[in-house]
Amino acid sequence: MALIVQKYGGSSVSDAQAIKRVAKRVVATAKAGHQVVVVVSAMGDTTDDLLDLAGQLAASPSQREMDILLTAGERISMALLAMAITEAGIPASAFTGPQAGIHTDAKYGRATITALIPERIARSIKDGHVAVVAGFQGINDFDDVTTLGRGGSDTTAVALAQALNADVCEIYTDVDGLFSADPRVVPAAHQLHRADFEETLELAAHGAKVLHLRAVEFARRYRVPLHVRSSFSDKEGTWISDGPAKQTLRGIVPQVALPSSKEYSVEAPIISGIAHDRSQEKITVVGLPDRPGAAAKLFEIVASVGANIDMIVQNVGISEQGRANVSFTLPEADARRTLQAISDAKDELSYRELLDNREIGILSLVGAGMRTNPGVSAKLFGALSEAGINIEMISTSEIRISVVTNLDELDDAVRAVHTAFGLDASETEAVVYGGSGR
Repeated sequence: MALIVQKYGGSSVSDAQAIKRVAKRVVATAKAGHQVVVVVSAMGDTTDDLLDLAGQLAASPSQREMDILLTAGERISMALLAMAITEAGIPASAFTGPQAGIHTDAKYGRATITALIPERIARSIKDGHVAVVAGFQGINDFDDVTTLGRGGSDTTAVALAQALNADVCEIYTDVDGLFSADPRVVPAAHQLHRADFEETLELAAHGAKVLHLRAVEFARRYRVPLHVRSSFSDKEGTWISDGPAKQTLRGIVPQVALPSSKEYSVEAPIISGIAHDRSQEKITVVGLPDRPGAAAKLFEIVASVGANIDMIVQNVGISEQGRANVSFTLPEADARRTLQAISDAKDELSYRELLDNREIGILSLVGAGMRTNPGVSAKLFGALSEAGINIEMISTSEIRISVVTNLDELDDAVRAVHTAFGLDASETEAVVYGGSGR
């Protein structure tokens, strides 16, 4: 017997027929002799619909009330799925995030899990029930419901897997696993059957949508094996781990143990995949004084509004002696308040001009093989040059190279680089069953 946590995204529980299909899979897992905990997202576009409805009623609604509103979507999913599983022959009980013992801080809309005490979940599965938990939510010290922000249901699933000492956390979506690129942009993308946490973190951080960054960070920290699969097919999917699985589970975990991170790095291809991100903006502070402390003060102001910076480039002495232009990228959601904060501090910072560019895209090339293989950068820039793609900014890590391009050239750039590195599948095209990649 194994303890398995399964997470199903919104496309997997989009309507009654989809919920019945998920219930059938859960019941099959339970009848195979395993204990099952299920985490669900809101059905289909429910969260977006709730956001639109709130926008029709209030220009700037309270984030506390927004959290109360948005958690309703997952509560609907959990109750319906528990009913469907019970109807299919296995008793199931539904739990909200607070009922599941998920405690958070008080940052409404983007709360962080501070403690997880899944006593009711443990009792439920001990009694032979499937526990169905609403993802994306918890409770803070003021007894207010909170949401975990983007990727919250993935994070809920991984956190529960760690707290319950589960054997594996299965992430079900509408694609067959992780791919070398987004199949909606590159139909010839091939599936990755194995990946380590380091590569997966880089892909998730730079636009890959199948797994969210916080969930992968949590899984890596606590060594929770992840299995990314489609709820629309029975294909094996992608295994993500830095070491062998805890045990071999017939029908759940492959009979061949997962490779260690060292073995995987040696055996892996030079490039594992390409991620792209359309949700970033570029801010340029023109004419910032070129003196010690100027950049530090600028980014203190950026940090004060909670913005997450990705790439930074400073050009010294471009147009005026003693001045520098500083450009950086950040999520669209952080851009408005960041621009306002920098504008408010213009006298303090003494810059000349503030520019904002929303029409950018970021392409990221990821692979552990970069460490030992020269020429990756040359091939990347050569492929972009041949495709007529201009590069605005460059950022690197040990296993990643990221470039900023014009937004309208991003898809062409991804396809050109994917082909240049020999990542195109030779036979079948990737399938996105639900159309969302989630």
